[in-house]
Amino acid sequence: MINDLNQRSLSRVGEGMPLNPHFFSESVALLQQLIKTRSFSGDESDVADIVHQYLFGYSVKVKRKGNNLWCYNKFYDETKPTILLNSHLDTVMPNEGYTKDPFCPEIAEGKLYGLGSNDAGGCLVSLVATFLHFYSYHGLGFNLCLAITAEEENSGENGIKCILPLLGNLELAIVGEPTLLQMAVAEKGNLVIDCISNGRSGHAAREEGDNAIHKCLKDLEWFRSYQFPQQLKGLVPVKMTVTTIKSGLQHNIVPARCEFTVDIRNDDTYTQLQILDVIKKNVSCQVKVRPGSLGASSVSMDHPIVKTGIAIGCKTYNSPTTSDQAWLSVPSVKIGPGDSARSHSSDEFIYLEEIKKGISLYIRLLDTLPLMLINNPNKYKNEIKHINN
Repeated sequence: MINDLNQRSLSRVGEGMPLNPHFFSESVALLQQLIKTRSFSGDESDVADIVHQYLFGYSVKVKRKGNNLWCYNKFYDETKPTILLNSHLDTVMPNEGYTKDPFCPEIAEGKLYGLGSNDAGGCLVSLVATFLHFYSYHGLGFNLCLAITAEEENSGENGIKCILPLLGNLELAIVGEPTLLQMAVAEKGNLVIDCISNGRSGHAAREEGDNAIHKCLKDLEWFRSYQFPQQLKGLVPVKMTVTTIKSGLQHNIVPARCEFTVDIRNDDTYTQLQILDVIKKNVSCQVKVRPGSLGASSVSMDHPIVKTGIAIGCKTYNSPTTSDQAWLSVPSVKIGPGDSARSHSSDEFIYLEEIKKGISLYIRLLDTLPLMLINNPNKYKNEIKHINN
């Protein structure tokens, strides 16, 4: 499709601006500062200060609510569509398998080690560099809103959810998460339920009581074996996994209560209300939904951002993991440097080369997006008007 453009359009829109040669080294240094600073979910104030100060050094006017930061390109124009660039500040707790200091940003053999280096520090600093690359450019056909947010790892109320109403009208979002620079065009939702089977206690040596563990076995087997009907491309639309179970006081007492937790991942084939309805019709235990459930999301393969990604060489896929993308009501894609398989792992790391490629890819994506809009003249008249101006 891009090849159909005439040379005049290509030269006016797609040639891009030269990249600041210092952005890569600054991004690595910024990420090292972030790794040194504890930033568990809900406790991101210090790392928010670091990013705020870094952007201030480029004379960017930053807004803040709690531990969330956001800002706009210098020549923001409310008549233009706005693209959101988002990644998160917070990390999970380091696990017991670490052999390195999780807060020491060690560089060895082309890798930067440290908690949050991969999830999602590499994406964060790459998006910051991308935003600064375009920040002072007067001829953008769209606005950019950079939002660096909190509490992604625990789906907290004080993360991106609390600032979305303050960001203004958004047309599109690019969410920075480690995807090996592949473009996630769909993301599974996450629903967590706590289940309780009630029995009656009694002495284990006599035929007394009603064993709650035995009562819940049928329900546990149902969660293990039930499959929701497949409706889309042969993919499993809902995956249910029992992840914790708790019962009993001591060896000689028949347990009166058995509690277990089920982690549910779903695409948008079924709503979470439909999933809950099926569960309640098939199990005998009590079912309680935990707060903070994340909905599934997807974007059409015909959307210009997807076509742009494919045009510059990105592979597309459906992501099994969740992110702040779940809170967005506008079309969005998830893409970034790093590997999701390294997230929350021991001795977490990101390759320095991945950060360099991440900055380059984000910039190419935004540089090339106007070409896709021009190739859809009937659907994107408003955006094209701004590009041509």
